[in-house]
Amino acid sequence: MKNRKVLAAVFGAIAFLAPLTAGAKDWTHVKVGIEGAFPPWNLMDSSGKLAGFDVDLINDLCKRGKVDCELIAGEWNAMIPSLNAGKFDLVMTLGINEKRKQVVDFTVPYASGVASFLLVKDGPVSPLPMTGERLNLNDKAKADPVTAEIGKALKGKTVGVVQSTSQEQLINSYFGSDVTVRAYKNSGERDLDLKAGRIDAGFDSGVYETSVLGKPGNDDLIMSGPMVKGAMLATEVALGMRKGETDLKAKFDDAIKQAAKDGTIKQLSEKWSKIDLTPTFDAN
Repeated sequence: MKNRKVLAAVFGAIAFLAPLTAGAKDWTHVKVGIEGAFPPWNLMDSSGKLAGFDVDLINDLCKRGKVDCELIAGEWNAMIPSLNAGKFDLVMTLGINEKRKQVVDFTVPYASGVASFLLVKDGPVSPLPMTGERLNLNDKAKADPVTAEIGKALKGKTVGVVQSTSQEQLINSYFGSDVTVRAYKNSGERDLDLKAGRIDAGFDSGVYETSVLGKPGNDDLIMSGPMVKGAMLATEVALGMRKGETDLKAKFDDAIKQAAKDGTIKQLSEKWSKIDLTPTFDAN
C-alpha cells in the first residue's frame, strides 16, 4: 500500500510538471516591440524601415545571444499591454520606474540617459551652471548647491515640459515654487513655444535634445545646465519583459553587459545621440 501511495505521488508530480516542461521556451526566436517614432532611439527611415540606436543595439544583442529577433513596430501606449498579451516577448526603450516594475520585469539597463534644459541663445534665461557635465541628483552634497543656483536663474520664468513624464515631476518638485510649469502633449509643441518666446526654457531628455539641435531651423536653441539623472527621473532605459521570464532576462542581461564592456553601447549611442549612454553595473 505504501508503495502504491509513493508511486501515485510520483506520477502525480510528473503529471503536474509535464505541462510546464512542454511549455518551456528555448528562446531561439524573440519578438521585440519597438515604437519607431522616438528619434534618435527609434524611427522609420525614408524607406519605411526601423532605424535608430535601439535598432542597431537590439540587432547586436540578439546576435550575441544567438537569438533570431523579429522587430515589430507598434503604438507606444499599447506596448506593455501587448507584451503581457504575448504579442511581444521584449519591449525596447522602457525607462525603469516603480510603477512599471509592478507589471513587467526589466533587464539590466542598456542605456543610462540624462535630462537637461533647453534654452534659446541670448534668451531670457542666463546660461546655467555645469553645462555639459553629468550630475546625479541623489548625490545631494554636490547636487543641492547646483539646483539652488539653477532655481535662482529660473525664478519667475516659465518652463515647458511634456505632460505625464518624470521631467514634469522633477521640475514641479525641485522648482515648482519658483517657476510656472507649462505641460505639453509632446516635445515638438513645447519647442515651438520656446522658439516663439511663449516660454522661457524647456526640460527634456538629453538624447532628444541633442537630436533636436542637429535639425535645420533650431540653430537658436542650446542645451544648458547639467545633464542630470537620479531623483524621480526615469533615465535608466532597459528591455521590458513579462514577469517571471528568468531565462530570457539572463540571456539579454549577459548580452547587454558584454556590449557595455566592449564599447559597443558607447559607439552606437554616440553615433545616434552624440552622448555616451553606457550604463554602469555593480561590481558583483
